[in-house]
Amino acid sequence: MQTNILEYLEATVQRLPDKPAYCDNAVQLTFRQTADAARAIGSQLLRDGFYKEPVVVFMKKQPAAVAAFYGAVYAGCYYVPLDEEMPQFRISLICDTLGPRAVICDEATEKIMGSIPNFSGRLYRFSEIAASPVDEAALAAVRKKQIDTDPIYIVFTSGSTGVPKGVVACHRSVLDYIEALSDTLGFSESTVFANQTPLYFDACLKELYPTMKFGATTWFVPKQLFMFPTKLVEYLNTHKINTVCWVVSALTMISSFGTLDTIVPQYLHTVAFGSEVFPIRQFRLWRKALPNARFTNLYGPTECTGMSCFYHVEREFADDERIPIGEPFRNTEILLLDANDRVPAAGESGEICIRGTSLTLGYFRQFDKTDEVFVQNPLNHNYPERIYRTGDIGKYNERGELVFLSRKDYQIKHMGHRIELGELDLAASMLDGVRAACAIYDEARSKIVLFYAGSMDKRELGKHLHARLPRYMLPNVIHQLEALPLTPNGKTDRKRLRQLHEEATISP
Repeated sequence: MQTNILEYLEATVQRLPDKPAYCDNAVQLTFRQTADAARAIGSQLLRDGFYKEPVVVFMKKQPAAVAAFYGAVYAGCYYVPLDEEMPQFRISLICDTLGPRAVICDEATEKIMGSIPNFSGRLYRFSEIAASPVDEAALAAVRKKQIDTDPIYIVFTSGSTGVPKGVVACHRSVLDYIEALSDTLGFSESTVFANQTPLYFDACLKELYPTMKFGATTWFVPKQLFMFPTKLVEYLNTHKINTVCWVVSALTMISSFGTLDTIVPQYLHTVAFGSEVFPIRQFRLWRKALPNARFTNLYGPTECTGMSCFYHVEREFADDERIPIGEPFRNTEILLLDANDRVPAAGESGEICIRGTSLTLGYFRQFDKTDEVFVQNPLNHNYPERIYRTGDIGKYNERGELVFLSRKDYQIKHMGHRIELGELDLAASMLDGVRAACAIYDEARSKIVLFYAGSMDKRELGKHLHARLPRYMLPNVIHQLEALPLTPNGKTDRKRLRQLHEEATISP
């Protein structure tokens, strides 16, 4: 039985040592080069006394950063990815939580790290530590003691108090996830990925680890290309990309501007998407452009190691339907629980809860926060069993398919009615002339606020919504934007929308 993610790399190096593994416009790192750098890094960390502790990898998005991740794992430590695009304030908060003694940098980030308050750890420049001599005996001794529940990474999510929460994942949760995901999406040695997300989000697992497992190849797409849809598609064709696992906003950025009418990703046969609801109108444009491609909706929280559910899209959907999130991956179970921690009646909604080996270990040094959402299964009264409460609301449709409805956070009480803001988002995004839409609630003023991007006039949009929605769900305020703001991982930035609304409200 496999117990360590590095076994993927070691097996692939034997078969395909000189094949490009992780690539960008400047570097194509082979599997041998990745392994050699990782083993050198692990050896040096061990020589310097680092073991079973967080190692920060603070580098720009590049192939070398991946080798540094694996190097930390070789040392029996766990890597914490940071990136130069992250605000310095957030980096400081993360370092306050971690108290890291070792940070691996590149030339650019080394200067930034040196200015972080209260950091007194050791800085390593990647080019130097990756050239360290390999200590085979030390690496073997660590491997002998490692078990599959040892942590391998921490990724930080937003905390409700403003302090980021570090989600700790272990070998077992990642191994089970990658095995199930690979079977579901059909990855192989011939897979060529285009990575879209930053490396400090767990979304990148979908490319990094299958590449290592199968001997596939991952290209890191330059961030600026996601502002130029035609150039982005040209990039996919130049590198013969055949598989993407992207957030919905990255795909709709291409389709909403009509790009697929003039150029299509000609090698693309596997399209996985997630993080947000895919507007049906935009999804149809993709299916029309790539009739032979396989489209799969993925769903899952960071606390459960990436994705937990999948749905292969094999039928047509009405304008007002949502693409289901489908069924759980192998060795994972989805539970729906109502407000009384009971299974809701057929057709009724409930909170999506997850059990299985996909659950991560919890939040780093935040046991109280861990205990709030990693809880005893209320349906099991016989022995201890953890489940994760996602905070997402879902239900099973008439076909028995699991459908994501909204976040509990997005459920409001307005004019005496319980409203899912996601329904308003969906109704608006179905309209011609609307590329994207997102509703928020101004609780202080008891107003539903709708933001949208598109060519449709605000008054015209209001008329269409009036014909589609009950009066109590209609937006009280509508803001038109050139584009909706996005978080670094590609989701709609609701916090920024609230700021924009507040600025518009108080301006003369």
